[in-house]
Amino acid sequence: MPVVIGVDSSTQSTKVELRDLDSGELVASGRATHPDTGAAPLSETDPKEWLKAFNAALEIATASKAQTKFAAISVAGQQHGLVTLDSKHNVVRNAKLWNDTQSAPDAKWCVDQHDAAWWAQHTGSVPVASFTVTKLSWIKRLEPHNWSQTSRFCLPHDYLSWQLRGGGENEITTDRGDASGTGYWSAKTNQYDDEVLKIIDSKRDWSNALPRVASPLEQTGLWRDAVIGCGTGDNMAGALGIGLQPSDVAISLGTSGTVYAVSATPTNDPSGAVAGFADATGAYLPLVCTMNATKVFDKFASVLNCDLQQFADLALLSECGAHELVLLPYLDGERTPNLPDARATLVGLNSNHTRNDVARAAIEGVVCGLLDGLTAINNCGVDTSGRIFILGGGAQSRAVCQIVADLTGKQVLILNEPEIVALGAARQAAATLTGKWPTWQASSKIAAQPTASSTQSKATRQRFTEARFKNFGV
Repeated sequence: MPVVIGVDSSTQSTKVELRDLDSGELVASGRATHPDTGAAPLSETDPKEWLKAFNAALEIATASKAQTKFAAISVAGQQHGLVTLDSKHNVVRNAKLWNDTQSAPDAKWCVDQHDAAWWAQHTGSVPVASFTVTKLSWIKRLEPHNWSQTSRFCLPHDYLSWQLRGGGENEITTDRGDASGTGYWSAKTNQYDDEVLKIIDSKRDWSNALPRVASPLEQTGLWRDAVIGCGTGDNMAGALGIGLQPSDVAISLGTSGTVYAVSATPTNDPSGAVAGFADATGAYLPLVCTMNATKVFDKFASVLNCDLQQFADLALLSECGAHELVLLPYLDGERTPNLPDARATLVGLNSNHTRNDVARAAIEGVVCGLLDGLTAINNCGVDTSGRIFILGGGAQSRAVCQIVADLTGKQVLILNEPEIVALGAARQAAATLTGKWPTWQASSKIAAQPTASSTQSKATRQRFTEARFKNFGV
């Protein structure tokens, strides 16, 4: 039985899934955590920890299947992180991760070199602190010695895939999906943007400093005789796992929140809300990302002295709109809107509000921010009228699913797969091996139907918009 491996190397852990090549059936899985990456604005880690976690997760997955023959493997990784390597292939400094916001001043500096419309036209996105391009600027500005020692730059999934190929002199490759999140590669032209790179360092020879962008189903090497796929970013792998179709919408709630849809054509949004990403198949994946999602639920559950199940129950005992209580959920700053120094704010709290209302407002605040992102994607000309899928840890909450249904007026689907990114990576591995996308993908079920009136949902979203503008001017 040929087996393919899908790897999800995320911020907090690495998940490995072994799946039957023909049926997609899950054969075994394993998970290993990563060391703590620090607290905002700092989030860094030693890239070698990703390889350690992969090996540990694989050992768990194969503990009772030592004789399994692997046919193909593909790695999906957290987007935007920056890995620096010297001329001897050693890591120069800890990798800066997507949720490191120390480069917020560099994001502003980048945009100041040209306007937002220029950036959107060139790369499909306007730089914010999460993007890799701002981390290049930060290291060059504040760590000139490390900058001069660095010969090659790559992303987390690039690094791990390179290590599977043996590291060292082996070629480092990336894919168009993950490359489109750097801020210096264009989904529209399928090329690195020389003008952007010259903004960062006009004297550097960039021709050999960045990974080659492999084609979607290209075989990039071998690992234990298994074909290595080009890999991709975690959001792109999530879309693969779902089998996301045109007009479908995915809303993922993990540590961060994302909302994305498939587009046949590239997008660019001068406001900076929508990142004009590529997907892993040759199409496009316009996406909006927020920094504050399930960690908001964790924090408010702690404040209310309850567990997450009790927190969800409290929220469902309130009503749509939380009796006009609004949470702006920016615990550690925010990426969309671009508010790196913001903090969470409760608006409209009075003596009549209850724990139920606070819990409901916390979830509604996170969801409203993501639905504003969905509106921005739709405003880019992307059809978002289809099915709505809820992914990530938030999908396990009845309250989250119900609130998304209430605020969109549509039924909400959840997937019958706990590790959708690893599943997507496994589908890519299978396609790399066979040359065609497998028919197997995640199945889904209805999680919630709307119960609130359109008047309630519109009023809830309007209060959120007004509170954000009054408190943060956006």
